[in-house]
Amino acid sequence: MSKYKVDILAIGAHPDDVELAAGGTIIKSVQQGKKVAIVDLTQGELGSRGTIDTRYAEADKAAKIMGVAYRENLKLADGFFEINESSLLKLVAAIRKYQPEIVLANAPTDRHPDHGRGSDFISRACFLAGLLKIETTSEGEGQQHWRPKKVYHYIQDRYLKPDFIVDVSAYKTEKFDAILAYETQFFQENMKGPKTPISGQDFLDALEARLVQFGRDIGVKYGEGFIVERPVGISDISSLL
Repeated sequence: MSKYKVDILAIGAHPDDVELAAGGTIIKSVQQGKKVAIVDLTQGELGSRGTIDTRYAEADKAAKIMGVAYRENLKLADGFFEINESSLLKLVAAIRKYQPEIVLANAPTDRHPDHGRGSDFISRACFLAGLLKIETTSEGEGQQHWRPKKVYHYIQDRYLKPDFIVDVSAYKTEKFDAILAYETQFFQENMKGPKTPISGQDFLDALEARLVQFGRDIGVKYGEGFIVERPVGISDISSLL
């Protein structure tokens, strides 16, 4: 068993992807006693605002707010990473390092092409990580094969119909604290720099509206939606109530 083993591994194409789409679920899971790690595929270096250094500092601050155990960056090329053997093996090694039961992944399709590509990339790596004959190392030692039990895709900029929704009503404040840790990216009073699709107050308002929309669907105040790759089994039908 890896010394880094976690219950949930949240993976995003860019720093801030997981905070925006699944931050409440991560915070709730941590407060329920689950161990969570985050892997960012790229450094977000093509973003119009901020720098690689500021993105690392902001990602670290957000991770502390959410209470995640580990966070690392694979340093794939923002906007240009490809699904090939080299890149897949990097993520396979990370999955085997953290040995998650559940992986949270990018949306299957979205405005930013890295998100849809990241979704497929993560799914493939999760499968390959379970193959015995693929050899990877971490910290100079060979790794055991490991396949997560479930891969769930969070929903990002574009609306997608969720297969299930997590009640995050009690964690909305902490979620937005983690998002606003990215001071160069999201609306702050007197912020400077170029305007982007995510830098205005209207983006934060739309994000809250999405939480309200998903919450209303399940009869709570705020919710985060997820898409499954295959049916989810339950042992007690009343657990869906």
